[in-house]
Amino acid sequence: MTLDSFRPLADRLMEPLIAGAKRVGLTPDSVSILAIVAAIGAGVSFYGAGELRLLYLVGAVLVFLNGVLDLVDGGLARELGTESAAGDLLDHVLDRYADLILITGLAAGVGQYALGLAAVTGVLMTSYLGTQAQAVDLDRVYGGLLGRADRLALMGVVTTIAAFVDVTAVELTVVGWLLVVFAVVGHITALQRFYYAMRALSGE
Repeated sequence: MTLDSFRPLADRLMEPLIAGAKRVGLTPDSVSILAIVAAIGAGVSFYGAGELRLLYLVGAVLVFLNGVLDLVDGGLARELGTESAAGDLLDHVLDRYADLILITGLAAGVGQYALGLAAVTGVLMTSYLGTQAQAVDLDRVYGGLLGRADRLALMGVVTTIAAFVDVTAVELTVVGWLLVVFAVVGHITALQRFYYAMRALSGE
């Protein structure tokens, strides 16, 4: 995983936004809801981009917004001293729905439903194994090749390119190849997290 190693820096960059959210009276839960709304908008844009490519750019902006809001909600909870198990649960549930919506939109937009299924299962298994470690009394596992921050960044970059460049290789567009990456690397990341957890449980 690459971008999650920069989480402390990202949290510092979010401080002005967190202060602004606090000033206008937003709660962490309301920010989480705004994040899922942004993801829904991105998913719809990606679906529509099958007919109008520039909608990929709209989707890319909304993906970026989803990622920013996902950082702000946790930071705001810490700032307000309102961190809770219920808030953490809501955040993770909405993140998983966001993942489903974004990948479904990408797959439907290019008509690659089988690839979309493979990609979404890879993403969900990555997230599941990251949190399942807690159920067996380990810390939450964030390791592996492709975490959520990496996925969102990659999605934003590739869909921005797709908005302006119509390239097909081996009968797949750049978005189709993005789904391939999510499918293959997602399952590899899930297996990496499983391996880390099993090693920890065995005391190695």
